Amino acid sequence: MKPHAVVIPYPAQGHIAPLLRLAKLLHHRGFFITFVNTEFNHNRLIRARGPGSVSGGQDFQFRTIPDGLPPSDCDATQDIPLLSQSMSENCTAPFLELIKNLNDDSSECPKVSCIVSDGVMSFTLDAAEKLGVPEVMFYTTSACGFMGYLYYGELVARGYVPLKDESCLTNGYLDTEIDFIPGMKGIRLRDIPSFIRTTDPNDIMLNYNIVQHENASRAKAIILNTFDELEQDILEAIRARFDNVYTIGPLQLLDNERKLNSIGSNLWKEDMECLDWLDKREENSVLYINFGSITPLSPDQTVEFAWGLAKSNHHFLWIIRPDLMNGKGSLLPEGFLEETKGRGLLVGWCPQERVLAHRAVGGFLTHCGWNSTVETISEGVPMVCWPFFAEQQTNCRYACTKWEIGVEIEGDVTRGKVEKMVKVMMDGEKGKEMRKKALEWKDKARLAAKIGGSSYHNLEKLIDETLLDNRKF
Repeated sequence: MKPHAVVIPYPAQGHIAPLLRLAKLLHHRGFFITFVNTEFNHNRLIRARGPGSVSGGQDFQFRTIPDGLPPSDCDATQDIPLLSQSMSENCTAPFLELIKNLNDDSSECPKVSCIVSDGVMSFTLDAAEKLGVPEVMFYTTSACGFMGYLYYGELVARGYVPLKDESCLTNGYLDTEIDFIPGMKGIRLRDIPSFIRTTDPNDIMLNYNIVQHENASRAKAIILNTFDELEQDILEAIRARFDNVYTIGPLQLLDNERKLNSIGSNLWKEDMECLDWLDKREENSVLYINFGSITPLSPDQTVEFAWGLAKSNHHFLWIIRPDLMNGKGSLLPEGFLEETKGRGLLVGWCPQERVLAHRAVGGFLTHCGWNSTVETISEGVPMVCWPFFAEQQTNCRYACTKWEIGVEIEGDVTRGKVEKMVKVMMDGEKGKEMRKKALEWKDKARLAAKIGGSSYHNLEKLIDETLLDNRKF
């Protein structure tokens, strides 16, 4: 009888994509997979990719649970605090019911033998403990981001958080160095995942993340989408705290190594014609801009980015997803399209990994989400960093100071800052150094993912020592 893994991501694009990759890798190794989306995202997936997108295939099925929020047909990421709170309160019972139904339906699939859960969906641990099956938790952040979240409780206990008042956001308080987080020497309060930037001790996201990361110790193993050489010091500190920590990234390279099936996870329709447009451009000549699946832009920020890009005089591919401005006003300033005609392309969504791998792309203006960061590392593309929230600030700090592959647009965005940083990366000596460093990290990432590499080996250990070895539980 095949082992049966139930895989459940947090219901947002940046969490679904890496969990689905891991599910495909487990499927490739002989697991029966049940992939659990919320009803809201299941319906979005069908609208974006058609009914076949949730058919799975042999020994791979999609199932759903409700998220507890009112029904909606909106093609946008839901309100994160409301969603997080609702799932904590409402999802344990339907998740237990789903697993009970899977186990009762033994003619269709084997009994559930393990749960692979997103690390911020820790209600699943209650279900695993009731059912007596092992659960591993996949934290979709960087190791440095994960470590920052782990110390939220300590930051509260020591009085750094919540902030005394709003002035702490602008008076230099965020530059306070935090010297008690192992493996993160020189880290400042502003580099810690941004949910600490609240004056409210009852803030939903502050407290949600404290609970989710305290629960990490209840899992049988911790999984991270990174590789040992990239975050060595932090990983040593994490491994000193948890018995079983498996680094299995970059997942896209492990996926490519095995040439897995094409089950997709994008919740927006991808524009493939942008690849033809890139084919007509010179090597390293195009700046790629994408702020991920959640980050919004205000009308003022959109105007500043647009004119900064225009003034840089570089070719660019800019992803403006349907909900980028949450319906607030027209997207682009008057005259921008005329000014950039022939050197700019704007599309709603794209196959990002193929874009970053394209020879024409010479730089990436990014929000520094971990998927985007690890994907750009995998392809050796330097970054202009504009972090928005969560651990994006942490990733930005490491990209710019530790890995030396990025420059940051600091503070409020202005067209002058955008123009300057794009030129630094695309034209300047610093840009050449960043590109060289990025290619070095690309080589190290690929070595980790190859057969016999550290991440490849860690995936095998995760399967053999934890997911298949129920005897220790």
